[in-house]
Amino acid sequence: MTTPQADRWLLVMDVDSTFITAEVIELLAARAGALEEVADVTGAAMRGEIDFGESLERRVALLAGLPTSVFDDVLAQVTVTPGALDLVAEAQSRGWVVGLVSGGFEEVVLPLAARAGITHVRANRLEVADGVLTGRTTGPVIDREVKEETLRAFAADEGIDMSRTIAIGDGANDLAMIGAAQIGIAFDAKPVVRAQAPFSVDGPRLDAALAIIDREIAALTS
Repeated sequence: MTTPQADRWLLVMDVDSTFITAEVIELLAARAGALEEVADVTGAAMRGEIDFGESLERRVALLAGLPTSVFDDVLAQVTVTPGALDLVAEAQSRGWVVGLVSGGFEEVVLPLAARAGITHVRANRLEVADGVLTGRTTGPVIDREVKEETLRAFAADEGIDMSRTIAIGDGANDLAMIGAAQIGIAFDAKPVVRAQAPFSVDGPRLDAALAIIDREIAALTS
């Protein structure tokens, strides 16, 4: 049965430490012998202490020289957050649109999305030359502002009003889209995100967000 257009919602999730349990850049950094340095910068960026774009540039530079075969290794190591696929399946069963937007990398995010039947995806892309990473990204950096723009673009593409949008994320980079969505949820989030997000879920299961989503939708439609 087709869900009426007026009843559809858009659910957009961050990927690293939200849809999956790890930070992909740290898995890559471990293979480049730079895990500690990258983890320190990642933590500072997610707490909002340094600009995401600057942090990404610094971290990606440390990946220079890694072979592209590293993506298959990292993808095999990634663990989807408990309840994430259940949340996606439930949303899809309701006829909702699901999207992923990530400050991580297409090379890992796209295969993960495909497995879950998610077609709306936006993430950074790593530059490659002669089969190795150059230590740079290509295209626009998926920062806080671009994540919000992506939420709005996904909604516009699907003809879904922003009053029927849900955003879930864990880091400072997610705050703009969390704030722009009708239902914005911090998941297992950093203190700065938890303090600013309208709603929060402690984890460990991502589908625990359904209780908040259903409660808010009921309130909005009553």
